[in-house]
Amino acid sequence: MEKEIPLRLSVLGHPQRLSVFRLLMRRYPDRVPASEIGAALDVKSSTLSSYLSALMQAGLVTQTREGTWLYYQVDLGGIRETMDALFFDCCRGRPELCLPVRADWKQENTGMTDPRYNVLFICTGNSARSIFAETLLRSIGSDRFNAFSAGTKPSSELNPFAVETLRAKGHDVTPLRSKNISEFMGDTAPKFDFVFTVCDQAANEDCPAWEGQPISGHWGMPDPVKAEGSDAEKSLAFQQAYGTLKNRIQAFAALPIAELDRISLQKAVDDIALNT
Repeated sequence: MEKEIPLRLSVLGHPQRLSVFRLLMRRYPDRVPASEIGAALDVKSSTLSSYLSALMQAGLVTQTREGTWLYYQVDLGGIRETMDALFFDCCRGRPELCLPVRADWKQENTGMTDPRYNVLFICTGNSARSIFAETLLRSIGSDRFNAFSAGTKPSSELNPFAVETLRAKGHDVTPLRSKNISEFMGDTAPKFDFVFTVCDQAANEDCPAWEGQPISGHWGMPDPVKAEGSDAEKSLAFQQAYGTLKNRIQAFAALPIAELDRISLQKAVDDIALNT
């Protein structure tokens, strides 16, 4: 460990390698192809290969092969080792110095007296998937959650297939609209307890850090807006997206949030993306 920790810190000290690492952290638990990483960060394949090689040698990233495709994922084991070393060695185990968030994360960071948790779902267009998630959480967990959604590059209006899907499921679509993520930043914005990205493109973007360090999760899934074919085939894509998100929202709403510490809660959020 005496050699590994300085190596990892040195590797992450390079701005572009750090950008690759941060993208993979935002996309966890996804395994991301190199081509997508390069496109998101505008990095040439040869240069990206050297960055990924350094991250793998340092034990921060893993590589898997499926056919001719290479996929990359953060190595949580190596990251935990690094953080443990920094906490127990450099900080001498002093939580007041090294841990910005303690087990009572909700009360400490939000100051909320309302028993409901604030949850934000982010997508690029905020016209379908994030709107589905917002609507579903309001329906399934209105007694425990305040649900919001936004887009990094929002559409001017909701996708008509998304609206029709929600109507067919019995949801009130009157209050729904596409919103820019900027609406939820600043002193007057809600203090979020959870922030989820539901599309890969939004997770690839270097979104601003949220005050209060909410639990974050990536629930990436195919974009039904890009579905091709007949209206029936397009409608089916929206039905599938709705069904997937409903399963995830039901699993999330069932979590005993008040009984879990931050580490356990983060794992539970990540597991929902892996298992539903």
